[in-house]
Amino acid sequence: MFSNFFLKSFRILLLPFALLFWLGIGIRNWLYDKKIFDSASFGLPLICVGNLSVGGTGKSPMVEYLVMHLKDKFNVATLSRGYKRKTKGYALASENTDALEIGDEPMQFYLKFPDVPIAVGEKRIEAIPQLLHDKPQTEVIILDDAFQHRAIKAGLNILLTDCNNLFTRDFYLPTGDLRDLKNSFRRAEVILVTKCRPDLAEEEKQKIIKEIGLRSNGQTLPQQQFFFTAIEYGEPYHIKTKTTSPLNEKMEVLLVSGIANPTPLKKMLEGNSKVYYMMHYPDHHIFTIDDLKEIKKKFDGMQGSNKMILTTEKDAVRLVKFQQDITDLPLYVIPIHHRFLFGEGDQFDEIIFNFIKKFKKQD
Repeated sequence: MFSNFFLKSFRILLLPFALLFWLGIGIRNWLYDKKIFDSASFGLPLICVGNLSVGGTGKSPMVEYLVMHLKDKFNVATLSRGYKRKTKGYALASENTDALEIGDEPMQFYLKFPDVPIAVGEKRIEAIPQLLHDKPQTEVIILDDAFQHRAIKAGLNILLTDCNNLFTRDFYLPTGDLRDLKNSFRRAEVILVTKCRPDLAEEEKQKIIKEIGLRSNGQTLPQQQFFFTAIEYGEPYHIKTKTTSPLNEKMEVLLVSGIANPTPLKKMLEGNSKVYYMMHYPDHHIFTIDDLKEIKKKFDGMQGSNKMILTTEKDAVRLVKFQQDITDLPLYVIPIHHRFLFGEGDQFDEIIFNFIKKFKKQD
């Protein structure tokens, strides 16, 4: 509690830097809005999944959701920046690729969808032609975390915001978590409010829509659609053997997490385990053999006989490199999904399909 108070107090002291950051991104966006800086378009459907803040809003599960629903109907590919990878420039995932080469989220996508082209590149305007050269049959590209990358104009922008930390209530870096102007949400065709309570009431839903609408002089923009999702966890599977093992209230769990916001996962474990312990690492942490030894030591010190180590899919792609050390370790991975509330999942899917079909007709 003291550390959180200290962190918040320290971030408030950084307010002058936050104002300078706000000014900088404001000027940058103005230059794009006035077409002083160019935004390139491409002759195929581009779907952008992004947010206005740093930290987890559920972008990766949304990219996976789109791939899952599109891959059997269209030749779909994904393009990410490849955050915290050890390489530069364009790269296309292959069977010899690891997370250090392309980043943990793209590696996660490739492991789940090995038949889907998964590419990375900091400069998307250069990476898209390279991707189309390598995979000329590509019909749709999903741009992962590219909302601020205005050098490219996507045809459909899906903007995510955490229900527990709406962008309307946030402030700019480094005092807050915003990395883009609040009014940038107007560029999005779809607003996705994520990490909602599964029992979110219709009244609360309308309050959130109205709150975001106040950013547009009291009215939501006519072209925007709002959707609300809750986190849904799948059954844990072993990192190597892929065999599943359900959580239960008699189990002791060691949670190993290197993600931005593990709070929803901790809440889930509070109701689905006897007790849990946590080893928290920085976001996108590159695990070392010493980290693995510490994890084993902590796990061996747990007294119960019914116990497991649990980690996220993002963390798993950075742990799987320890092939021999984890084979016999009860190290399980828990998948995460978006579940649409208010029965609106089909409506969301229809928007995606209609966008692609309309684009292809125009072509």
